[in-house]
Amino acid sequence: MLFSYAMDNHSKESRSYNMSRIRSTNSKPEEIVCKYLFSKGLRYRKNVKSLPGTPDIVLPKYKTVVFVNGCFWHGHNCRYFKMPKSNTDYWNKKIVNNIQRDGKNYRLLSNMGWNTLIVWECELKKEKRKNTLEYLYYNIIRNIKD
Repeated sequence: MLFSYAMDNHSKESRSYNMSRIRSTNSKPEEIVCKYLFSKGLRYRKNVKSLPGTPDIVLPKYKTVVFVNGCFWHGHNCRYFKMPKSNTDYWNKKIVNNIQRDGKNYRLLSNMGWNTLIVWECELKKEKRKNTLEYLYYNIIRNIKD
C-alpha cells in the first residue's frame, strides 16, 4: 500500500505525549454522530465489546452498527491522511494491520446479520457534515427490524 509521507515536526517525547492524549472512545467525531442520532430519536448502545471490532454505535432495533473512523488510524484515502515521515516501517505496518482487521470485523458482523456503516472523520468536517449525517440516518432507518 502506498501512502504519502509528511515530515514529523515533533520530538520523540512530544510525539509520545500527543499520542497518549488520543482517545479511542468518545472522540469529537463520535460525539457529533451520537448527538445527531439521538436528536433524530434513535437510541443506541456505545462500544459494545461483545461484537467484532467493538462498534462505536450499535442500534439493535435496526440491526445496524456504526464505526466512526479516524482517517489516520484507519488509512482513509483522503487529504487528511498523511503517513508520518519518521518510523515509517512501524506506521505502515500498523495502519495496514488496522485496515485488514477492520475488513475482517466488517465481514464477521455481516455474517452475523448486522448492517455495518462507516463514517469517516473527514466526512464530518463542516462542509460535509449535514449531508453525511442525513445519509447515515437514512441508511439506518431503512434497516428497521420489527
